[in-house]
Amino acid sequence: MAQKPASLPREAGFFILVHAKGSDPIYATTGGLTPIFDTMPAMEFRLGVVQNSPKFLKAPQNIKACFELMDRQDADLWVLPEFFASGYNFKTKKEAAKCAETANGPLVGLLRAYAASHDCAIVAGFPEKAGAKLYNSAVLAQGGKSRTYRKTHLFGGEKKFFTPGDSGFWTEKVKGVSVGVMVCFDWFFPEAARTLALKGAEIIAHPSNLVLPWAPEGMKIRSLENRVFSATANRVGVERGLRYIGQSQMVSPNGTLLVRLGPDQPAAAVVTIDAWTAKDKKVHPACDLFEDRRPKLYGR
Repeated sequence: MAQKPASLPREAGFFILVHAKGSDPIYATTGGLTPIFDTMPAMEFRLGVVQNSPKFLKAPQNIKACFELMDRQDADLWVLPEFFASGYNFKTKKEAAKCAETANGPLVGLLRAYAASHDCAIVAGFPEKAGAKLYNSAVLAQGGKSRTYRKTHLFGGEKKFFTPGDSGFWTEKVKGVSVGVMVCFDWFFPEAARTLALKGAEIIAHPSNLVLPWAPEGMKIRSLENRVFSATANRVGVERGLRYIGQSQMVSPNGTLLVRLGPDQPAAAVVTIDAWTAKDKKVHPACDLFEDRRPKLYGR
């Protein structure tokens, strides 16, 4: 169990040990949380993101590159980008269909096997084939099993080839921690993260292929307004005219940026978090973000 450094003040609330490969540990505090956090037992959990630069339609090469990054450090949950193995910028539905797989296909099988052999869970994006339909999906693989989320809010050219997701939002336990999944452009709709949080998510896994500039800062707000950890895994590079912004990151329930990777290079990072801190929804002793909701007035 990592120990809180003596230099951190009591009012820090809780601390995060950031694993920086090849360097001394880095501690970040979230600040301003309620005193109950000083008495609750820690539930230490290693959360990781992978940022890759996939070669278009070169799945074996892209999968190998991600696994090599993951092999360098341990995590309980790894989050990989949207379409991490196939590439993203399809020009025709035929192209998209060529690399699409079922939710029990070879790619998901590889992710299940890696997760089982490394005692972890993996969330990763892939183009899913279901009958005549294609979905922009993400799988949560662990323990030889998996569950699939289908992207609710399609972005740009995705609408030409993919069907809007019908899976709804769900959560799964990973080593006792509740994990929810959304994909890339879903972040732009506050209802997505809020729905996951109301379903009990303590971590939101967010596979992405971000090209617009706002998500890295916006996901701080999604974490803050829902008091959850978030892990956004993006890609880098230029693919058929699209430039991806990188900046994969992890954020605390207090909106604190724990790790942000660079805009250009493939990399991986792991942070050790106390996941139970995401259970507290108070921003003031008299103000609970969930108990104070007034849904009967929303949408009017």
